[in-house]
Amino acid sequence: MSKDMEKEIMSENKKVEDHKSSEATDQGKGEKFSRSKKAQKHDGKEIEKLKSEIGELKDKYLRIYSEFENYRRRTSREKFELVSTANEELMVELLPVIDDFERAIKALEENDMDIQAVKEGIVLIFNKLKNVTEKKGLKPMESKPGDSFDTEIHDAITQIPVPEENLKGKVVDTVEKGYYLNDKVIRFAKVVIGA
Repeated sequence: MSKDMEKEIMSENKKVEDHKSSEATDQGKGEKFSRSKKAQKHDGKEIEKLKSEIGELKDKYLRIYSEFENYRRRTSREKFELVSTANEELMVELLPVIDDFERAIKALEENDMDIQAVKEGIVLIFNKLKNVTEKKGLKPMESKPGDSFDTEIHDAITQIPVPEENLKGKVVDTVEKGYYLNDKVIRFAKVVIGA
């Protein structure tokens, strides 16, 4: 075979291969095209599914947010009501004490009572008041002369010179009692300390 003929055969073979290759490419493109349509259909379903899920999540979020807002408003209202009526129970228990004082004043104005009976009446009313306040957690502080001065519970109103060395810096006298309410100081004891 001549070289020209070989070239011609090779050229023909190349054309046949190119033709086969282009057919395969076209066929591949067709498959890709059909796969692409299927993928688009599949993607469309997936997108709809995702949109549906997003809608459900938004709805769930809005419901939870609304419930939280309602809870916040309700607790705020309850807290306000609790604060505004916090003393109601104490006031109800103090009413009988006020009634006793009013009866005692009326009895004093209407007739001349003996001093001993007035004293006993006042002591009874005081004890009733003391019991009501103790039941609610009010306790008086015990500050005696000679106690150490404590800034956590005492309020020094003045200093006075003392003859004894051991009373310097100590409580000499209590001018006004201090009080605890459930172990919290609500009024400091006003005391005089030795200098």
